[in-house]
Amino acid sequence: MTLPETDTRNETTDQTSDNRPELFHYVQKDKVAESAVMGTYVVALCGEVFPVTRAPKPGSPVCPECKEIFDSLPPGQD
Repeated sequence: MTLPETDTRNETTDQTSDNRPELFHYVQKDKVAESAVMGTYVVALCGEVFPVTRAPKPGSPVCPECKEIFDSLPPGQD
């Protein structure tokens, strides 16, 4: 029996300059498109300020501080 050839690739995670995985943050929905198109900066729930350059993939790591703040918001405040 002959097995088919396979292509083996290492799974990579984007890293920050200090070798931590890149985290995605919660920001106001209405600011995401503007930031992505115009390059303006957004402020995440945790206070991080940055331009939106990518959309998270399902299962991407989320900033624990943003998640804690988001989870503490009353319903309808997201």
